[in-house]
This record gives sequence, C-alpha cells and structure tokens, in this order.
Amino acid sequence: MARPAIHAARMVKSVIDTQQEMVLAQPVVAVAPSNVHRAWAVPMVVVAFVALLGILLSTVVAASKFPSIKRPYAIVPAGAEQVESRLSLEHVKRYPSKGELLFVTIREPELPLLAWLMFWGVHHEKDIEPLTYKDVYGDGTPQQLQSRGRRQMVSAKQAAEYAALTKLGFPIKLQPGAIVIDQIICYKASADGSTCEQEAPSAKVLKADDELVSVDGVDIKVVDDLTPVLDKHKPGDTVEVKYKRPGVDGVQTGTIELVVSPDDPKRTLIGFYPFDTSTIGNVPFPINIDTEGIGGPSAGLAFALTLIDELTPGELTGGQRIAVTGTIDINGKVGAIGGLAQKASAVRQTGTKYFIVPASQSPESLAAARAVAEGDVEIIPVATLDEALAVLTRLGGNGNDLGQPGKDFQATG
Repeated sequence: MARPAIHAARMVKSVIDTQQEMVLAQPVVAVAPSNVHRAWAVPMVVVAFVALLGILLSTVVAASKFPSIKRPYAIVPAGAEQVESRLSLEHVKRYPSKGELLFVTIREPELPLLAWLMFWGVHHEKDIEPLTYKDVYGDGTPQQLQSRGRRQMVSAKQAAEYAALTKLGFPIKLQPGAIVIDQIICYKASADGSTCEQEAPSAKVLKADDELVSVDGVDIKVVDDLTPVLDKHKPGDTVEVKYKRPGVDGVQTGTIELVVSPDDPKRTLIGFYPFDTSTIGNVPFPINIDTEGIGGPSAGLAFALTLIDELTPGELTGGQRIAVTGTIDINGKVGAIGGLAQKASAVRQTGTKYFIVPASQSPESLAAARAVAEGDVEIIPVATLDEALAVLTRLGGNGNDLGQPGKDFQATG
C-alpha cells in the first residue's frame, strides 16, 4: 500500500547493493581515462556546480519569502501496532483473541527547507502536512512538549485502566491528588527552541514541581477546587497563592497576576499547566502497559478496549483487525487527537479496514482523514467508550455481552 516512490527507492537501493557485491567480486584493474572521458569531465563539473548554486539560491529566496519559518517540520504517518503485545497482566485470567486492536502513531520530523517547500501546496500528498516550528511546539520549547507528553501518557494509562475495569465491575478507586506545577505557560520560546524567553507572570513566584496549597485565601486540594476561585476573577487581577516547594521547609507565599488561557479566551488562569497526580487505588491485579516510543495520550481508548478484550471471553473485534485512536478520561469520554489524516494513512497502509476515531474531531479533520483513506478504510467516530463497544458489536464483536466479570473477581497465582 506504500506509494510508488517508496517502492522505487527500495528497488534502487537493492540494485545498488547488488551492483556493489558484483563489483567487489571482480579483480580490480586500474585503467587510465580516455581523451573522450576527459573532454566530458569539465562540462559535467560545470553542470553540477550550477545545479548546486541553484539549490543554494532557491533556499535563500525561499527563506526570504517565508521569513516566519524558523525550522520546517511535517506531520507524517508512522505506524499502526497492536496493543496486546505491550500489555502485561498478572494474577488474572486472560482471554487471547484472534482479532487485533491497533493504536496508531505519527511522526513530526524536521525537514530541510527544500523538502518542506516541495510538500507545500502539493495537494496529492494528502498524508503529509507541512508545519512550522510554531505549529509543532507553539510558544513553548521541545523539552517542555516532551515532558508534558510523557506525563500525559502516564495519566492516559491510568484513565484507560480505570474506565475499562469500572466497565467490567472490578473493584477500583480513583484517589485525587494534590495540584503540582508541571510547567509555567510559555509565551515566547528562544529562536533555537531550547529555552523560554517570555513566561507567564506566575513564573516570578512558582516553579515546576511546586505544590499549590491555597489561592485567594481558599484551600486547594485538587484541580477542580481551582475553577470556582478563578471564575470570580478576570485576567490582570492579582491573587495571593500559598505553595510548598521541594527541599524548602514550610509553606511559601506570593502574589500572582492572573492571565487569559492560551486555548480559551473566556478562561482565567494562574499561568501554569498542572500535573495530574490522581492515582488509581485498590487495583485488583498488576497491570503494565509498555509505552516506549509513544508520546501523548492518544492511545488511551485503544488501551481501554484492549484491556476489556483481554479480560473477557469471546472476540471483542469479531476476529478482525481494527485500528483505534483517541484520548479517554476516567468517565469513558473520548477526546480529540492531532494528525488524524496521517494516522488514517498509516492505517490504510496496513490493510486495516476499520478505524475508530474521536467524534470530537473537527469536520475538517474528519474530512481530511476520509480523503486519505480513499474508501479503503471506514472512519468511524465515537464519543464514549460505550459507543466504541457498540461499534465493535456492529462489526461482529461481542461488545454487548461483556457482563460484569469483575464483581466476583478472585486473584489467581
């Protein structure tokens, strides 16, 4: 299912490797070049030099034409991989399935400027989306984005476990955690993206890993406690905050100017991204999901469905291979993700016929994914875990016959 250009590249490499083996197998004989060859040498060098000069000039022109492009990137398909091989369960009976649930990944490689310009405006390459540095990292830095992605993945795994086990009736509890500062909101990153040059005013008081204790005189124990306090204020107001800092004794106090949310102009924020410290308690058996090479929370729904499939008899997928993407929260709500068109391309290249995606994607995102699929993959939006199970039932699975096996659960081993 790969494009002809990919096949051609592989064929060229194969031919080159074969030719090298044939050449090395023959005796090496030194032969002086003929006069004809010498005559052609100079023009060929000139042509090569002119071509190189043209490339350099085009790069300069392109850079002047697109001065806002600091470092060009692109979203490209990566792959679709089964979740089951990454899942480890102990002291509980597993039910192997013939079918497969796949999670889907994309890459955001940095491209040379000329390669970026080749993709820009080329409509037939529907599965490649050129991006600027700001498109990828916003106003933050790569380090900040990677850190947030790793922490989001931890939260996604816990949410998937909680949603799946709750659905099946297993005893499990969610224990809300304190508000810990993940990152201060960054308004402007340095030119090379390595540092933040302009942070929210909260940076004058708070730092990463600080634990928030109170805001505007109100004790804050969990993230939800912040909303009613901030709803009473508008951006530009100042509030007193109390916090604990690792390695520093006692509770610290400071005054912070509130800011508007970068994502929602109607929301007022303190100026930081919180780290969800909620934990799952009373887990009936050990669960481990290997997330090596996966960034962000977009595989959450795939994790939850795979857990349900492994913990119940029968075929949740009807014995088929089905791709899944979307975040999931503890209540089973499915959230939107990025790079849907590129993920649809990755699914298509595996020969998979069905792709379950978040219903909360924009109409443009869903249309782009269907365009890439070209009718070979059915794009199926869902809003909740229950809707995903209903879809799997329509496709031949047993999503409506799961029951509550966890109610009478007794650990094995």
